[in-house]
Amino acid sequence: MENTNDTYKTLGKPSEEVLFKEKKSKFYGYAYPIETEAEVKPIIESLKKKHHTANHVCYAWQIGVEQLSYRANDDGEPNNSAGMPIYGQIQSFEVTNTLVAVARIFGGTKLGVGGLISAYRTAAKMALENADIIEKIVQEQFKLNFEYAQMDVVMRVIKQKNLQIVSQKMEMQCELILSVRKQDVAQVKEIFVGIYGVELT
Repeated sequence: MENTNDTYKTLGKPSEEVLFKEKKSKFYGYAYPIETEAEVKPIIESLKKKHHTANHVCYAWQIGVEQLSYRANDDGEPNNSAGMPIYGQIQSFEVTNTLVAVARIFGGTKLGVGGLISAYRTAAKMALENADIIEKIVQEQFKLNFEYAQMDVVMRVIKQKNLQIVSQKMEMQCELILSVRKQDVAQVKEIFVGIYGVELT
């Protein structure tokens, strides 16, 4: 893969529910694409409603591309026996902007910390194996300001370079917001800077 730093892997859509059984305990695994930490709580709350007999709904998430933030939550299981094994799977599948949650329904037999780690890890792995993992490109946005007279020249560059227009205001004074693949930003900016009357912000 050339220039790996401007692509990343995430989920295309939430995974189907998976079920892993260990000594009569049931571990239901789920994986979700997320963009912000604020999305986590409602998802976990809906899982707690869905599995209202679950003793624990443990989870881990990772957000970001260049600067990662993550959290792992054991939800009352012994320390690091649930959240971290789940997070380990997010790392091993190399996905980001992803939440993986596992709801456990206790089956009457204690698994011990080692058994828990293994079961949460397996359920998380199954959820991610079952997920639709896609590759996305890191995009950067910038704004162009120009007179209406420059429209043709600007649009030609946009077509040639296959650039994405995020928003546009077309009046006497035009404003475009473009989304450009990170590794192409410098080159694209240089072209626009070279066009008389075009301002970049």
